Amino acid sequence: MAIITIHREKCTRCGMCAAVCPGRLIAQPSKKDFPAPVPEAEEFCIDCGHCQACCPRDALSLASMPWADCPIIDADGLPSPDSVRLLMQARRSIRVYKKKPVPKRIIAELIDTARFAPTGSNKQPVHWTAISRPDDVQKLAALTVEFIREMLPLAADEATAKRFRRLIGAWDRGIDRVMRGAPHLIVVSCPPEISFPAADCATALAYLELFAFSRGLGTCWAGYFTAAATVHQPIIDFLAMPSGHQCHGAVMLGHPKFGYRRIPKRKEAAIDWR
Repeated sequence: MAIITIHREKCTRCGMCAAVCPGRLIAQPSKKDFPAPVPEAEEFCIDCGHCQACCPRDALSLASMPWADCPIIDADGLPSPDSVRLLMQARRSIRVYKKKPVPKRIIAELIDTARFAPTGSNKQPVHWTAISRPDDVQKLAALTVEFIREMLPLAADEATAKRFRRLIGAWDRGIDRVMRGAPHLIVVSCPPEISFPAADCATALAYLELFAFSRGLGTCWAGYFTAAATVHQPIIDFLAMPSGHQCHGAVMLGHPKFGYRRIPKRKEAAIDWR
């Protein structure tokens, strides 16, 4: 079966499919001609689905995307610009969590939604590791503190050493400043051959964070853990990521213990208009 099929009985020759194809793999010399895949389409197609998704008559189909897997967009269900703006401005990084766990089906829903985040060349390389048991999250926090203890004598400057000593001291007093008592942790990784693994992973986590907030959940980037997870072998062994994968980010997840009623002030955007 051809990778791209044009159903001429439906096609109006509007040219939208040819226009939106990122690789210009659909040709339409004139409005009199039906669009058709170019000879190298199968080799260079990134399977993004733009051509099929934009067609107003369902006159184009991709071998990899059955119609049943590509639902119609309900435009009436989309939020207004004001609603999206409020969502993005009101989201807070949560560092105090309830002990109440998040059901696995909800965590799965968050990840299932975040997988639609854009990735370079539509490679979709992001691998998700969901640490669902609170005890395991605490084990990872302990391993992170272990790593920071090892790194303390090697701290590049006094400011860094002071931060390390503060975190270690808090842990020794029973205060978790690594995972903040979150019941869950979502880790993302990518294989090494991907062009922009850090960007792909960060974008995926950003999607997850915003959707989690819309579901009444809280998240926060686990920075100390992420740094440790790239080099500390006990953490790497614990995560058991696919061979060759590297952690490029992680967020704590749980029910916020407290809510927020105001949007804090932030710096004005630094913009150079050209």
